[in-house]
Amino acid sequence: MSSPRPTRAAIHSVPIHKSGSLETLVVSDGYFFLPAAFLVTPGSPPAEREAALNAAGQTGEQLQLVNTVAVIRSQSDVILVDTGTGPRHQPTAGKLAENLKAAGIPPAAVTKIVLTHGHPDHLWGVLDANDSPIYPNASYLVSAVEWNLWADADVKRRLPAILTANDRIINGAKNHFSHVKDKIRTVRDGDEIVSGVQVIDTPGHTQGHISVEIAGEDGLVVVADALTHAVISFQHPSWPVPVDHEPDRGISTRLRLLDRLAVDKRRLIGAHLPFPGTGFVERKDGAYRFVPA
Repeated sequence: MSSPRPTRAAIHSVPIHKSGSLETLVVSDGYFFLPAAFLVTPGSPPAEREAALNAAGQTGEQLQLVNTVAVIRSQSDVILVDTGTGPRHQPTAGKLAENLKAAGIPPAAVTKIVLTHGHPDHLWGVLDANDSPIYPNASYLVSAVEWNLWADADVKRRLPAILTANDRIINGAKNHFSHVKDKIRTVRDGDEIVSGVQVIDTPGHTQGHISVEIAGEDGLVVVADALTHAVISFQHPSWPVPVDHEPDRGISTRLRLLDRLAVDKRRLIGAHLPFPGTGFVERKDGAYRFVPA
């Protein structure tokens, strides 16, 4: 009887970029499932919708999305761009802290966390199952617009209907923000996080969604959820996205960002693009395409 063939160990972190004293890697938070209706507007042509999902290797009404976090290290800081889902979302996700440890980064080493927006897969990883901060020495940066959004007592009216079937997302955002509020600094477009790393406004997915740009000729942009799907966001950027809080602004942000990335040949990191979520944008057939790299 022959022995079983060994399986290749899963890769949970990948070095991506080095510029001067800045080093960037991506670390997996695992994956989760999302209804296709969250990302694909019902008004899209059915044949094109099916072709786009098939091109991404996806079928049916449930999509499996990876969740990837960018980590930026300088001489004195370890910066996370978002924190993954934490323990309260889905059992296949919430793996960031353990994968950081495997990459030699204990939670206590993290000094700054940029929260691109307040959705569960980006924010809920700030707390463990007992509502204690997972990263005890970190300060938090979030856009002033995003902070005010979730602090609004009437936030429900500012979210798309697909997110308000129950109050779990709203209550979760308020709870997680409340436990770190004393360590939060609000930021805006152009603000510097550390030397060579700055905030750029990319609103639409949420009202205060931000991305992070690392400077230099060979720099990159951490786009978070400004570009969420490896086919739809690039080949059909003008399709409204049902989960976007402001779909029209989401479209204009995607078009502006895609054009800039294509012209500047700037590398990007996307939270839900196929792991490790990095690549370039090229113009193709009147739209764009994502080229993994």
